[in-house]
Amino acid sequence: MSQARPVRTLNPEVARKIAAGEVIDRPNAIIRELMDNSIDAGAKSITVEITGGGIDKIRIIDDGAGMTQDDLKNCARPHATSKIESEVDLMNLSTLGFRGEALASIAAVSRLSIQSGGYKMRASITEDHIIEQSAPLKGTIVQSEGLFENFPARRQFLKRPATEGIMCRNTFIEKALARPDIAFRFVADGETKLDLPAGQSIKDRFVMANNYNKDAQLFYEFGQSSGGSNPEWSFTVVIGEPAVSRTNKKEIFIYANGRRIQEYSLVQAVEYGGQGFFPNGTYPVAVVFAQVRPDLIDFNIHPAKREARFSDISALHHGLSSCIRTFFHQYTYSNFKEDKPADEERAQEFDFTPEIPENSASSNNKNASYAENSLNAKDSADTPSVYEKHISYKASETKSDALSDFRSKYLGIKSSETSQNYNTTRSLAEQALAAAKSFGQTGNNANSEGFTNAPKVRYIGSCLGTFLLAEKNNSLYIIDQHAVHERILFDRLMNSQGESGRQPLLIPYKIKTESKSQDNQLEKLKPELNRIGFETEHTADGLWEIKTIPERWTGTEYDLRTLLFVKQVEPSQIIRSIAAMTACKAAVKDGYVLDDITAARLVEQAFTLEDPHCPHGRPIYTVISREKLFELVKRT
Repeated sequence: MSQARPVRTLNPEVARKIAAGEVIDRPNAIIRELMDNSIDAGAKSITVEITGGGIDKIRIIDDGAGMTQDDLKNCARPHATSKIESEVDLMNLSTLGFRGEALASIAAVSRLSIQSGGYKMRASITEDHIIEQSAPLKGTIVQSEGLFENFPARRQFLKRPATEGIMCRNTFIEKALARPDIAFRFVADGETKLDLPAGQSIKDRFVMANNYNKDAQLFYEFGQSSGGSNPEWSFTVVIGEPAVSRTNKKEIFIYANGRRIQEYSLVQAVEYGGQGFFPNGTYPVAVVFAQVRPDLIDFNIHPAKREARFSDISALHHGLSSCIRTFFHQYTYSNFKEDKPADEERAQEFDFTPEIPENSASSNNKNASYAENSLNAKDSADTPSVYEKHISYKASETKSDALSDFRSKYLGIKSSETSQNYNTTRSLAEQALAAAKSFGQTGNNANSEGFTNAPKVRYIGSCLGTFLLAEKNNSLYIIDQHAVHERILFDRLMNSQGESGRQPLLIPYKIKTESKSQDNQLEKLKPELNRIGFETEHTADGLWEIKTIPERWTGTEYDLRTLLFVKQVEPSQIIRSIAAMTACKAAVKDGYVLDDITAARLVEQAFTLEDPHCPHGRPIYTVISREKLFELVKRT
């Protein structure tokens, strides 16, 4: 260093301002720190008041434990705290604050006053803990005035009061979300903006604080724990259904032990959990409240405690994404069932069977004759489709051998398989013809086996080169031909994964782990990796070999390592992504005009799908009821 600029020790005043700037960078940082203190003090009611966006004044009132005169004499000195005594305490934190920086930092950049226990203390850059007597008070009142008035270089970077006020409100909400047992009130320039009562559920607090009230019925709350008497982690999730999705991830909030943190991997877990249910690259609105055993998480890595270091986050990541995925799968299926008529809800599976008039053996022969003639007349515009005349959508309510034979022989569905896993190689006309002939031979026996009258699905036609129209249960179904075909192909690809989908590698992938936690992570994932085609072997300490890959895998060794350790994608999701991409590319595209038989077949299969969404989350159809149509055309 030259003699012109020698190294010096900063004077205490400058040093305090620089240190304070790491903690208090704008008004909302003061609110963040003071609300933490109020919560740690056991308050059951907290009021935050701001004037001029918090630049002019911030006042926080609580009914917590309060402070003694001795507490007031020391509280605003650097690193003065009642929450820890030694570095060992940092490994078992149960409070939001612990470093003793907040009050000293506020006093360095504003005029601080604290009233509690019959005393009032004032501290600033020009006043050092002046103590005065005051009226007795339950709890504490902390006030900050004139932020950065003695630090103009920083004050010039503050935004307009209205903008700073919005940030103060957002920080208030952030703190209030994690504690629905506490009442919170936010007042700006004398006007109450938010009043959150104590005793709310986590979902109600999230909905009310963020003004999602009009969509309250679209949010759900659920959770999970790692198990045991002293679980390593647990979490509660509040998440909105796809109807309240967003185009970015800004409304996915992550909390750990009551603190809002920035944790990419847990945001990613929420994203993965909702994958396939949120359409066109949209993301859920959600909040995750994770509780992690204190010795497994470190908050002492960021001045504002916005980040945390986890001992091993992989299990929590997996539990969170799996729990959300399970919820949406059940949610989608239950909503799909709600659209079915009562007789179909009672069924365990869904069947497409020829419609057979009661007590009419001759009608079976007529059905067979019509189907046979339809094979020769399928291109005639005046000829109704085979599907329209002969196939009805109905529930299986009996143990009909004829029905079971029909499903097995002509649709290729085994009794143990789901309805989407059937053989699509035969044309619909051939199936209808064979089925009609089969039932014609049994005569009235089919009816005696217990066939019921069920609502028909009637294929109407195609429109706009993209949609297929069908009628069912007095409703019009508008079906996206690409989405339904994509879902059918995707289900088939997912169900065909296994031994047959493996491709041996001449030179195995070699993955070197960087820590014991990565070894543990791979050990946990090994069975699932093997199942989907990545045959994995732990060959040496910190070294793993991948000897086979799924036949559709197009990535590299680096890609697999990134997915497992950086993005922490679960094995099943790796295959899901491959299958979704493959199905999308192979599915019939927008603008491709299908013949009537192919189109009718897609309509038929659309109503057998367990999940009526494409792999990317778009619904395969929309429904307009007869009543809604009447309403649209003003018909009574």
